[in-house]
Amino acid sequence: MKLTQPVWPRFLPTKWVVGIATLGPVGMNLPAPGTWGSLAGVLYFTVFFFTLSWPGYLVLAAVGLYVAVGLCGEAEVRMGRTDPGEVILDEFTAMPLCYLGWRSLAEVAPIWVVVLAGFGLFRLFDVVKPFGIYRLQKLPGGWGVVIDDVAAALATCVVLHGLRLMWR
Repeated sequence: MKLTQPVWPRFLPTKWVVGIATLGPVGMNLPAPGTWGSLAGVLYFTVFFFTLSWPGYLVLAAVGLYVAVGLCGEAEVRMGRTDPGEVILDEFTAMPLCYLGWRSLAEVAPIWVVVLAGFGLFRLFDVVKPFGIYRLQKLPGGWGVVIDDVAAALATCVVLHGLRLMWR
């Protein structure tokens, strides 16, 4: 199966593509844009995912990630660089995956501890890229931009649930 870049973003104005992929001024003007994008992703989780059921959570996450693949890949083309640091829609949309099953995590720790631990672990895994996560960046276009963040988020989720099991 060959992964191809979605074509729909090609028809959008550059200002929109780059503006959304960088979360506007967040990615373009702040130091450590990936950290700010992840922090914005925590807000995204809190506002949109916190009250969802499993099916709704997964559907919203999948739609957000597909949009991120399209826009991040097209932003690479428009900016003329591979995985530009200013493009942070990938961190933003991957962040809620850290908290899959968050209700069971909140049974052993206050939710603010869960959110803070998830944020910290995600940033660590996103920067260090252990477990072969770095290889995922070699996928073409937006897939490579987004999938390493998805893997970092899922690794974070596994570690959080592992800690929950050990805590009990």
